[in-house]
Amino acid sequence: MIKVLIAAAEAVPFAKTGGLGDVIGSLPKELIKQGVDARVIMPNYQDIPEGFKSQMVFKNHFFVQVGWRQQYCGILEFVYEGVTFYFADNEYYFKRHGFYGYGDDAERFGFFCRAVLEALDKIDFMPDIIHCHDWHTGMISVLLDAHYREKPKYKKIKTLFTIHNLKYQGVFSQDILHDILSLDWKYFTPEGVEFHKAVNFMKGGLAYADMISTVSRTYAKEIQDPYFGEELDGFLRKRQNRLVGIVNGIDYAVYNPATDKLISATYDVDTIENKKKNKMELQARLGLPVREDVPVIAIVSRLVSAKGLDLVERMFQDVVKQAAIAGKDTYDIQLVVLGTGEARYENFFKYMAWQYPGKVSANIMFDEDLAHQIYAGADMFLMPSLYEPCGIGQLIAMRYGCLPIVREIGGLRDTVRSYNQEICEGNGFTFVNYNAHEMADTINWALKTFQDKECWNKIVKNAMLSDYSWQKSAKEYKETYQKLIKQA
Repeated sequence: MIKVLIAAAEAVPFAKTGGLGDVIGSLPKELIKQGVDARVIMPNYQDIPEGFKSQMVFKNHFFVQVGWRQQYCGILEFVYEGVTFYFADNEYYFKRHGFYGYGDDAERFGFFCRAVLEALDKIDFMPDIIHCHDWHTGMISVLLDAHYREKPKYKKIKTLFTIHNLKYQGVFSQDILHDILSLDWKYFTPEGVEFHKAVNFMKGGLAYADMISTVSRTYAKEIQDPYFGEELDGFLRKRQNRLVGIVNGIDYAVYNPATDKLISATYDVDTIENKKKNKMELQARLGLPVREDVPVIAIVSRLVSAKGLDLVERMFQDVVKQAAIAGKDTYDIQLVVLGTGEARYENFFKYMAWQYPGKVSANIMFDEDLAHQIYAGADMFLMPSLYEPCGIGQLIAMRYGCLPIVREIGGLRDTVRSYNQEICEGNGFTFVNYNAHEMADTINWALKTFQDKECWNKIVKNAMLSDYSWQKSAKEYKETYQKLIKQA
C-alpha cells in the first residue's frame, strides 16, 4: 500500500480561505477509497473550531531547529471522516487569528516545513511520498535534501509539489536562508531558491520536488508561458518533463442536489423540474420578483480582478439596462452576487443593486447556506476569469444544473464544453478573448438559448451528468505516486 503524507496550510473543515482547503478536505478521502494510506498534516491554528480541538489527541512532541533557535512542536491527531489529520502545534506561531498575512510568515511556515520532516519519526508514519501543496510547504523538499536525505529512514522518500496558484509564491528576504532555514549558500542560486536576490518558497518546491503537478492540464501549459508564468515560466519549461496537470474535483457528498439539506427542494437529472422551486424560493429570499420565466445569473466568487470582474463592471450595467427596458431584441434578467473582496467591486455591485432593485441582489458577504441555494436556484453562473488554475465554482454550478458562462482559460477550458447549437450539446457557454464585448455576446447567446426550453434542459442534463467528482482525479494522483516510487 502506498503511504502518502499530504502537507498543506489549510483543509476543510478545520481551516479554509479558498479552493486549497476544499482540495485537502476531499482528496485524501478518495485516495483512501482507492487503496492509498493518505494522511494530512497542517498547522494547529487558533481559529480551528473548538468542537474539533476538543477531540484532538496528543501524539508526541519534539523540538524543531529554526536557525539558531530550538522551537517546541507538539503533534495532535484527529481522525475525521476516516482520514487521519496531524496538527503541528506551536502557540508562538499559530495562536493568533487568521492563517496568513503576518510579518513573520517566513518563520512560521519555515518552522512548519521542518516540523513536517521532524514529525515523521515521531508519529510512527514514514511515508513513501510527501505531497506538498502551495508555497507554504515549498521548503519541505529543500530541507529534505539539505538536512535529512542522508538519514536511512528518509533516503527513499519522494516529494510531489502541487501548484494551486502560481501568483502566490512566498517571497522573503535572503536573510531567512540561514537565520530560519539553516540552508547553505549553495541553495541560493538561480537553479535553487533565489528569486531577485530573495528567497522564494514556491521556487524551492519547484526546484527540489521529484515531481510537480498543478490543478488542470491547460494551466500546466499556460504557466510555461511568460504571460502566466509569474517570472517562473523558464524554470517550469526546464522541468516540463516532471510537470503534470490533474484537474481538481469536488466532494459529491457535499455538493449533491439530490440530498442537499440546505436547498428548498432536492432534485436530480430525472427531476430537473424541481429546480424551479429553488429558483422561486431564492428570488423570494433576496427580494427579487418571483418569476420563473426570468433567467437568474449568479456570481459566487471572491470579488477580485483575477475573476474578470472588470469585464463585468465594463459591460454588465449595459446588460442590466437592456433588461430593465426589455424589448424585442433584449432579454429580461436577474443578477445575484455573493462574495467579498476588493472595495471597487463590492461598491460596484452595491450600486447596481441600488440602481436596479428588482434586477440585482448584491450580497457582500460569504454565506455557505446561501451559496448552495444560489447554485440550486440560478440558471446561469458567470465566471469570466482573467486566469483560473482550476476553478471550483463552475464544477459546483454544473453539479446543480446551473450552466456556466466562462472564459476559455486554465481549468475552465478543461471542464466546460461550449454549447454547440447545431446538435444541442455541451455543458455551458464559453468565450475566448479577455474582452467585455465578447463576454456580453456570450451572455446574450445564453439568454437566447434559455428561451428554447427543450434544448436548455438538454444542456442542463449534460452539465449535471458531467463527472467532476474526486474519483477520476484521485486515480490520476495515485498513478503519479506509483511513477514517483518507481523512479530511481
